[in-house]
Amino acid sequence: MSERKASVERNTLETKIRVDINLDGTGKGQFDTGVSFLEHMMDQIARHGLIDLDIKAAGDNHIDDHHTVEDVGITLGQAFSKAIGDKKGITRYGHSYVPLDEALSRVVIDFSGRPGLEFNVDFTRARIGQFDVDLFYEFFQGFVNHANVTLHIDNLRGRNAHHQIETVFKAFGRALRMALEFDPRMTGQMPSTKGSL
Repeated sequence: MSERKASVERNTLETKIRVDINLDGTGKGQFDTGVSFLEHMMDQIARHGLIDLDIKAAGDNHIDDHHTVEDVGITLGQAFSKAIGDKKGITRYGHSYVPLDEALSRVVIDFSGRPGLEFNVDFTRARIGQFDVDLFYEFFQGFVNHANVTLHIDNLRGRNAHHQIETVFKAFGRALRMALEFDPRMTGQMPSTKGSL
C-alpha cells in the first residue's frame, strides 16, 4: 500500500495557501491561517479523521475572511484528491452522527468522483465571535468541487451556533475516516459497478 500523502500550494492575488496531508496519520494538526475559528474546525477534521494536516494560509483578511476560508476549502479538496490515489479498496462511503450537548449533526460522504453539496444548517446566529458563519458553506463548496465528493451535511438540532458547527466538523472528520479506510474484502477492487470513480 503506497503512502497516501500530498502537498498542494495554491497562490492567487487574494491568498497564498499550502496544505500538507497524510490520510493515514494519527490526527496531528498544525494551522496558521489568520482565522482562529477556522483553525479550531480544521483541528476537528484532523483529530476525528485521524488525518495529519498542516495548513498555512496568508490572505486578504484585512478585507474579510471570505477568500481565506473558501480557498482553504479548495486547497484541502485538491490535497484529498491528490492523496487518495486510484481509490481501489477504499470503503468509499462514510457517515457519522455527532452530538455536542443540545446539538446533533449528521454528515454523509461519497468519494464518487462527482461534486455535490447539500448543506442544511440553520444557524441560530450570524457570527461566532468575529467569524461569519456563512463562510462555512463556502468552505464546504470549495472542498466538494475539488475533492470531487458528494457531501450531505445536516444539523438536526441545536441552539448554540458554536455547538452546531462543531458537531458538523467532528462528524465530517469521522465520515472521512470511515470512507477512506480500506475494506479488507475489497482489496484491489474499485468500489463501483462502473469500474472507475
